[in-house]
Amino acid sequence: MQGRPKTEAGDRTIALDEDTVTGLRAHRKRQAAERLAAGEAWTNSGFVFTDEIGRPLHPQQVSDHFYQLAFQVGLPPVRLHDLRHGAASLVLAAGVDLKVVSGDPRPRVVHLHP
Repeated sequence: MQGRPKTEAGDRTIALDEDTVTGLRAHRKRQAAERLAAGEAWTNSGFVFTDEIGRPLHPQQVSDHFYQLAFQVGLPPVRLHDLRHGAASLVLAAGVDLKVVSGDPRPRVVHLHP
């Protein structure tokens, strides 16, 4: 996230499953190697997802890469933003209470922006 949330309610902790934590740790290890390879050119942006020299990714870069991957595996075009709604539908279908999914009370399905 860049900057502070617009409201106090926007500042929250999210739970991550073990596979996600494992993936993030592997990503951090790859990024450390990129940092070493970049040397003086590395930009210490503080972002989790960066380019090969530490600069934050532009949202369109992420979308373009997602569309390319989806196309390669034969999936129909879908916006990344729409996946949030799909995830909420799956969670509801799995029996999670609507109040939890909608965010009343926390936790909720949230946007995570760089």
